[in-house]
Amino acid sequence: MKMIVGLGNPGKDYEQTRHNIGFMALDLIATNNQVTFESHKLNGEYTIIKKNNEQILLLKPQTYMNLSGEAVSAFAHYYKINIKDILIISDDLDMEFGKIKLKYKGSSGGHNGLKNIELHLHTNEYKRLKIGISNNKEYDTKDYVLGKIPKEQMEKLNSVLITVNEIINDFCVLSFEKLMSKYNKKG
Repeated sequence: MKMIVGLGNPGKDYEQTRHNIGFMALDLIATNNQVTFESHKLNGEYTIIKKNNEQILLLKPQTYMNLSGEAVSAFAHYYKINIKDILIISDDLDMEFGKIKLKYKGSSGGHNGLKNIELHLHTNEYKRLKIGISNNKEYDTKDYVLGKIPKEQMEKLNSVLITVNEIINDFCVLSFEKLMSKYNKKG
C-alpha cells in the first residue's frame, strides 16, 4: 500500500487558499477515481483508490497544517506503510506559481507542515511533490498563504492539478527517480 497526503487546513474558511493546494490535488484525484473522502479516523479524512493493482490511501490530515505529521505518522503506523511509499503534496512559497517539483528528501524550506511531518516520521527522507504558490512580499506570509487564490490564477492551477493527477497515475508504475526525470522538466 502507498499513501499520498495532501496538505491543507480543514474547514470552509480555508477552501481555495494557497496553503490548501494539497487538498485540492487530492480532491481532483478522488473525483477522477470516482471516490469521496467519507471515511474519518486518526485525525484524517481518507479514501482508498486502486492503481495498477496497488492500493493507494489518499489522506487529508484534519489536524491543521502545523500538526500534519501527527496524522501522517498515525496512518503510516496503522496501515504499516513504509516511508518510501509515502508522497506528500504541499504548496511552496519559494517556487513560481504553478511550477511543480518532485523531491525525495530535503529540508522543510520553512514549511511548518513539512517540519511537523519530519518531526513525526523522524526523517527528512520522504517523497514530496511541491506546487509553487510564489511569494508576494507585499503581504505577511501567513496572510498570503491563507489567502484565496485569485480567479486569474485558478485556470493555471487547474492545469497543474491535471499534471499532478498524471504523476499519481505514474506513482505506482515508475520509480521515483523516473518520476522526477519525467515531471521535473515540466511546468
